[in-house]
Amino acid sequence: MPSAKRPASESRARPDLSARLRSVLDLVRRPARGGGYRLLGRLISYYRPHWPLLLADLGAAILVAGTALALPLIAHRVTARLADVGADGAALPDILAAGALMLALLAVQVGATFFVDYFGHVMGAKIECQVRQQLFDHCQRLSFSFHDRTRTGELMSRITNDSLWLGELFHHGPEDTAIGLMKFCGALAIIAWLDPVLSLVVFALTPFAILYALHFNARMARALEASKERIAGVNEAAEDALSGIRVVQSFGAEAAESRRFAAENARFLWSRSEGYRAEAWFSVGTATFAQLVTVLVIVLGAARVAAGALDVAGLLTFLLVIAVLVDPIDRLANFVRLWQEGYTGFRRAMALLDIAPAITDAPGAVALPRPKGSIRFDRVTFGYGEAARPVLRDFSLAIAPGEFVALVGPSGVGKSTIAALVPRFYEPQHGRVLIDGTDIASVTLASLRAAIGIVQQDVYLFGGTVADNLRYGRPEASDAEIVAAAKAAQAHDFIMALPDGYDSLIGQRGVRLSGGQKQRLTIARAFLKDPPVLIFDEATSALDTESERAVQQAMVTLSRGRTTLVIAHRLSTIRHADRIVVLTEDGIAEEGTHDALLAKGGVYAALNERQGRV
Repeated sequence: MPSAKRPASESRARPDLSARLRSVLDLVRRPARGGGYRLLGRLISYYRPHWPLLLADLGAAILVAGTALALPLIAHRVTARLADVGADGAALPDILAAGALMLALLAVQVGATFFVDYFGHVMGAKIECQVRQQLFDHCQRLSFSFHDRTRTGELMSRITNDSLWLGELFHHGPEDTAIGLMKFCGALAIIAWLDPVLSLVVFALTPFAILYALHFNARMARALEASKERIAGVNEAAEDALSGIRVVQSFGAEAAESRRFAAENARFLWSRSEGYRAEAWFSVGTATFAQLVTVLVIVLGAARVAAGALDVAGLLTFLLVIAVLVDPIDRLANFVRLWQEGYTGFRRAMALLDIAPAITDAPGAVALPRPKGSIRFDRVTFGYGEAARPVLRDFSLAIAPGEFVALVGPSGVGKSTIAALVPRFYEPQHGRVLIDGTDIASVTLASLRAAIGIVQQDVYLFGGTVADNLRYGRPEASDAEIVAAAKAAQAHDFIMALPDGYDSLIGQRGVRLSGGQKQRLTIARAFLKDPPVLIFDEATSALDTESERAVQQAMVTLSRGRTTLVIAHRLSTIRHADRIVVLTEDGIAEEGTHDALLAKGGVYAALNERQGRV
């Protein structure tokens, strides 16, 4: 897979010098724009539950920096007394005492460094887990309309990849800032005290190093932002191909999926290479600055010693302090890398958390008591998206408690939309949906959805055992209740034929079961939930005749005494419905029992004729 050639979608003109300067200045001003300070405030707020540990970590960081600055000063005193040792040995006790003090400071430094590395990382990991949990919980609350337009791979990238470096950022952010600032300012003060003239050389080079760092910091930011977007595409390509591996292999499409994945992978590789290039220039520049300062201090310092303006002890101490001064530069290089990885991820995470769910509990919403089951659509208009053509226009329908109502009609007339509006998966643009005369928008989502059982065509079973999946909507159910639900759903016999019965693992999405078996498990799951309102959305359309017959019997058993709304293309599924509502693009075309609609000779009779008379 070639990587030298830039993908066409990534090509951009090389910015001129003024554009580069603007990007550097923009990086400096960025916190003041677009709520940058507010975002930084949100980042800091995550430390609130960990203030004691944060303060202890900062205290240990100050000890690390303080001991690093104190050691060259003690070394200066030792080297300054070397001449006195040769004379009469009177300074030897002072030198030994200084050595003991240096060992004590070293022990303090080791202990403080251990505390910073271990407990600081633990604090960062706790905050990282907190953010990841918030992202997952928030995605669970976001409405169907959000998930309809958002790639699952992108969400996975934000929950996993974007939060991966947050722990390092939350750990190294405070401590590296404290250590770096204290060492940098302290080292500058010490060298200014040792030799003001020589220190001016260091001062003069520092602004160029800062501008250089800011420039490549901005380039790394752009590259890392692109990388996080590209990895979402990689995740999506992998998830699609692996989740649908049976379809891929049955169509012999492995090569096509490999090419699709390779294209996304190449885009990601390019974005990473851009980031690594900027990071390499950044690291080379900071390392070169450190070495350049050291060389200049040795050469100019030697000249100052030869001129009598500086003694050898002062030059040696100056070099030791320069080594301390270089450490903040190294920390800056590491911190900038972590900042770009972590802060760009934090910004994307907060952007996701800022997306408000389209459907939430209204202010003052009350719990819906267990309903009798009447459902009424009152002049409902709904379309998927503001600019979309409405699927339902001024739609009205009343369903009595305990009534078995079937919706039939061609695709695209709103059958599944009607079913999705009852549990408030979507919100109508106009009109109301009422249960027992209560507008469902005025009750809590939890109580509304607890009263509704849904069996869909697209069966979803979770990895785990049969019992785990049956208990999904009612975790406290007993084994006896599980068995009773499975028997009512015509599922008990095939479950007992599995290797471990109810404890058998069914694989991801229930891949070890047939379509009819999976559908009967979802019906058993609905049985166990025991809802007063049932919705079957194309529950038998993909089943063979034998499986359809078993599922139909389970549906009839489950629907007794409950308000039941069935959406079906196969008219055999709903011939015993209390009422069949026939939908067209113009709304309700006709309604009545199976026999009455056949006798009428209208739309339903035509549908029945095309299906070979059920």
